[in-house]
Amino acid sequence: MSTIRNSVTLIGHLGRDPEIRNFESGKSKASFSLATNETYRTAKGESVTTTQWHNCIAWGKTAERLQENLKKGKEVLVKGKLTYNSYEDKNGVKRINPEVVIEEYFVMN
Repeated sequence: MSTIRNSVTLIGHLGRDPEIRNFESGKSKASFSLATNETYRTAKGESVTTTQWHNCIAWGKTAERLQENLKKGKEVLVKGKLTYNSYEDKNGVKRINPEVVIEEYFVMN
């Protein structure tokens, strides 16, 4: 069997405009939240929609293009990989923050 690859594809709406940070090294990073919805029917036939929020980031030229092309509410398809950013909060508790590192994206509407 071939090597399994870390790959994520999501279609959703931006929860906020991409936020850009420029670093002294010259690199830039964009971050935003992406909402994906899933609708299903209960045993009683009622339609229920659930929303999942995903933290997304992009680096370099992709980050710069995101800032130019995407705004809050825009529907977008993102492709990338799932990473886990760990940190200690102000109380010394270790937190793990999953992020989708975007490699490419497509504006849906």
